[in-house]
Amino acid sequence: MVELRKRKAPAPLPVAEKKTKQAPKPKQEAAVPDNDTEKSPGPKLPEVDDTIDIETFGGEFETNEAEKTTLKKLLEESKTGVVFFTYPKASTPGCTKQACLFRDNYTHLTSTGLSIYGLSSDSPKANTTFKTRQNLPYPLLCDPKASLIAAIGLKKNPKGTMRGVFAVDKKGKVLLREAGGPDATVDAVQRIVANWSSVEDTKANGEDTKEKGEDTKEEGEDTKEKGEGTKEEGDKAE
Repeated sequence: MVELRKRKAPAPLPVAEKKTKQAPKPKQEAAVPDNDTEKSPGPKLPEVDDTIDIETFGGEFETNEAEKTTLKKLLEESKTGVVFFTYPKASTPGCTKQACLFRDNYTHLTSTGLSIYGLSSDSPKANTTFKTRQNLPYPLLCDPKASLIAAIGLKKNPKGTMRGVFAVDKKGKVLLREAGGPDATVDAVQRIVANWSSVEDTKANGEDTKEKGEDTKEEGEDTKEKGEGTKEEGDKAE
């Protein structure tokens, strides 16, 4: 007899492992800016009628002759105050027009004691060439670091100079600060000169009126004395 051999049962197939779904990663919320870390505002720009600290205002800069100077020194040298007209670049058409307008009106603009200065970030060499070619009667200030230009609020970002004008009296009171074209900057200074001239005229008229009043008073006293003398002579005649 043939002996039947029992076949071994096949090994069970491996059960595939179930893949577990990973939970989605939570979305990161946008960071909320902390109010305490916000950028603090820049320094306050001077406005008309403000009084600035002339000891430190604008830092140090140069004249077109490469002489170091400061606002304090320029104010000490002036009679009533200083005017800075700013321009983007020496010897360009708009800047030439502006500089020549201040040149042509120089006598009138300085009639109340204001000192006129051109101000830009140009080098002393460039400004000296500009001054010589246009026969400018006033100095040109060189501020390559834009310390003074920024202090008066006429600096462009990130670099450059806005056309404008700034004026301050000897005590540091701001008389004028505005941007504008060549004609507008000259007109703005002319308004200051006109106002000051009007005040001086009013003051002078007041002094004249006071003197005339004193003269009239003296004449009245003289008339009174003459009247008393005439009376005395009449009494003696009786």
